[in-house]
Amino acid sequence: MNNTAEGQDILRELCVGQPLAVLATDAGGEPYTSLVAVAVTPDLRRLYFATLRATRKWANLSGNPHVSLLMDNRGKQVTDFSRAAAATIIGLAEELRGTELETGLAIFLGRHPHLNEFTASPACALFRVRIASIYLVTRFQNVTEFHFSP
Repeated sequence: MNNTAEGQDILRELCVGQPLAVLATDAGGEPYTSLVAVAVTPDLRRLYFATLRATRKWANLSGNPHVSLLMDNRGKQVTDFSRAAAATIIGLAEELRGTELETGLAIFLGRHPHLNEFTASPACALFRVRIASIYLVTRFQNVTEFHFSP
């Protein structure tokens, strides 16, 4: 599948529809992954997630803002082998403050209103990932690349 309307539809449905992603950060030269609740903007250029500042992922992000996230639509059925789609998102994460924090929180809580109390804690940080590239894999071998300008 090339960068077609079909690929864009699958990508948008996957990224905007899935509430969770696996976040990969750099832990001193070693990969470290975490499951995070995410909100992706409809234009697929920004992704938001929240974490406590006392976590390993927050410490990793403080040392290196380069991240990768994996979003997929798998289930537990044999048919998933032919229908599965996965998006690898590459970008830079930054902790938000001030008016950017307010804007980001509105987007994040619009997707995850049940996390309002969590994000209201002073110990919680909200991150925005500026998406540079997304690699969509369908049918386990068809790769479509989407690149975004800064």
